[in-house]
Amino acid sequence: MKSRVLVCIVALLALLAASCGSDAAEVVADGSDEAGALAQDVADGKAIEDEATTNNDAMEDDAMEDEATADDDATTDLPQRIVSLSPTSTEMLFAIGAGDRVVAVDDYSNFPAAAPMTDLSGFTPNIEAIAGFEPDLVISSGPIEGLDAIGIENYVAPAATNLDDIYAQIEQLGALTGNVGESAELVLQMQTDIDAVLASLPERETPLTYYHELDNTLYSVTSGTFIGYVYDLFGLVNVADPADPDGEAFGYPQLNQEFLVTANPDIIFLADTLCCEQTAETVAARPGWDLIAAVQNGNIVELNDDVLSRWGPRIVDFIEIVGAAVNELEPVATS
Repeated sequence: MKSRVLVCIVALLALLAASCGSDAAEVVADGSDEAGALAQDVADGKAIEDEATTNNDAMEDDAMEDEATADDDATTDLPQRIVSLSPTSTEMLFAIGAGDRVVAVDDYSNFPAAAPMTDLSGFTPNIEAIAGFEPDLVISSGPIEGLDAIGIENYVAPAATNLDDIYAQIEQLGALTGNVGESAELVLQMQTDIDAVLASLPERETPLTYYHELDNTLYSVTSGTFIGYVYDLFGLVNVADPADPDGEAFGYPQLNQEFLVTANPDIIFLADTLCCEQTAETVAARPGWDLIAAVQNGNIVELNDDVLSRWGPRIVDFIEIVGAAVNELEPVATS
């Protein structure tokens, strides 16, 4: 009898192994309790395994759903409608890939061309006009009173004083918009490009002198300004510094022809090509300016006014232009 039971058990196990889709084992033909119990145990084990698999699949589905929900919530928390009242911040936003969420910019944000320029003013912000664009984030160079009261976040991006300030603002905008990777990549590229320019500079026994012109009434900048700081990176000497020794002109003194002829700068940088239509030719034609070394040697560099008035990603363009000008000439001997 025992041998018949064992044979039946072996047959039953073989049948179960061959039929993986069966939910329960068949009862042994001779009705053996021992064989039936074994068959039920096998079936119960299969059912438990199936239930565990189903539970694991359900847990994985729930986890994926929770993760997707969290991602959606994180995206929802990011600003979707941005108003920029700072030309510099506008350039930064587009450079880090957040431009598609910028719904309006101020009347000076003329770069890039895709920026949605409006008549909004960054100097005299109009709360009602700003709110009309339904923003959830407004970026400005100074705090705007009243935005908090109507539930609009205001990020303030003050003027930079050095390159680290620029990098920090780009990274902060990246964090605000969720474009952290893009902002980090932009900062790294800017640092790499600027380092390459500065590393290319030749050593000089005598530093070059320069005059930076803001407009054709001869307003200039001193080394105490951001623009002056950039020129300091090249070891250039600013001829305008003596005109504002105490900072009473806030780093923006107005010079005159006699002062400039006496200072005799090696290079003249024109930051009034757009506002005042100044060129190397118009400067060379000014009465008495033929006595200045920079004019005599043709060392007059035309710049883009907008780039010089901002501290965004295009500061690299300015640095590259200055670097090229410095590398092309030697100090001029004066009599």
